[in-house]
Amino acid sequence: MNREGKTAIAILTFIFTLLYINSAAIAQDEKRWTLRECIDYAIVNNIEVKQSKLTVNSTREDLMQAKASKLPSLGFSSAQNFSAQKSENSSGDFKTKGSYSGSYALNTSITLYNGGKLVKNQKQQNIAVKMDELALDEQQNSIEISVTRAYLDILYANENLKTLRKSVELSEIQTKRTKALYEAGAKSSVDYAQMEAQLSTDRYQLTVGENTLAQSVLALKQLLEIDVNEKFTPYFPDPEDISLQDELPELTDVYKAAIEGRPEVKSSLLQIESAKVGEKIARADYLPSVTANASIGTGNLSGSGYSLYNQLNNKLNENVGVSLSIPIFSKRSTKTAVNKAQYQIEMAELSSINVKKNLLSTIESLYQDARSAQSRYKAAVENLKYTELSYTQVQEQYNEGIKNTVELLSERQAYLYAMQEKSQSKYQALLSLKLLQFYQNQPIDL
Repeated sequence: MNREGKTAIAILTFIFTLLYINSAAIAQDEKRWTLRECIDYAIVNNIEVKQSKLTVNSTREDLMQAKASKLPSLGFSSAQNFSAQKSENSSGDFKTKGSYSGSYALNTSITLYNGGKLVKNQKQQNIAVKMDELALDEQQNSIEISVTRAYLDILYANENLKTLRKSVELSEIQTKRTKALYEAGAKSSVDYAQMEAQLSTDRYQLTVGENTLAQSVLALKQLLEIDVNEKFTPYFPDPEDISLQDELPELTDVYKAAIEGRPEVKSSLLQIESAKVGEKIARADYLPSVTANASIGTGNLSGSGYSLYNQLNNKLNENVGVSLSIPIFSKRSTKTAVNKAQYQIEMAELSSINVKKNLLSTIESLYQDARSAQSRYKAAVENLKYTELSYTQVQEQYNEGIKNTVELLSERQAYLYAMQEKSQSKYQALLSLKLLQFYQNQPIDL
């Protein structure tokens, strides 16, 4: 080879190397979202979570207002007036004469006693902040569960898609064999037509499976609030790396951990506490209230003959007072408020019982689902092993002319169903197990 040829080869080699490095870098830069990354992103960016955070901020403002209500108020007021009127002079003529006046006052007041309502209002508002923070935790937990379900739906759809692709591959291979047997006179045109029909059906099912996977990815993308134009690629772990524990956690242990850690349980207890404080606030209206107030004021008037400073100084006035308000008859409004507050306590207590009851029901259902799915998975693994062996044998017998097309397709369908049953039961068991762990206050991850 001459020098020009070697140079050309060297240049081409260099170009292809650059292209390879560039494509590898692009592939490496492509982000693949794991389940934990999806959850963490959703907790930060989901709109409902953001709304819950704003609610917490708003309630904290109410708490700051409740704290400030114990402080004295201070206000300044001023009025500026101009008046004009006609008056008769010594010659009997009427002339218009104008005058200008101004007043200035500084006022303050403070509640000295009102049955402890200010302190109790602050306590109740502090409870409200904690409840809204727990509501935020509930929203984040809900998002975490929703993202987990959506992510596992994707994994199942992806694994099922592999099964459907294998189904098409088997149909293509079997259709070719049947065509060869038909051309050799060993199979009828009906057998060949049945195989063609099955291949068409499998290709259609493959298209449906691809759409299902795309829809599952879209559902997760929407949960994460990712823009429609932004690329999103989930991470698909090796199915063999996804293992299921043989033993589930004890039901009582899961429930005990949930009672101690779940935000909805804590919130229901705070609701009772808030209702009890509300009842004390309502009772405070039976008691008298004492308010102190003070003010300082002055004014000025044009045409008085005094300078502005002297007028403000001469008209300076100060007031200090204490007012007492004693409720005598309030047309049953206070008694009604107290009774309704007591009803709120009872309702909050019943609500707390119901929260714990629903929590137990949820955990029991998850536990039963996990046990059932694990049993199904173990049975599906065994069934798949024997179904695959049976299908292989029937396939060989079909090629030898011992089995007909209907028997082969029936056996193949049973084999594919066994594959799908294994995948479905595995991801159902995995979801139930992860949720049980989540109710034990453990973060979800694969």
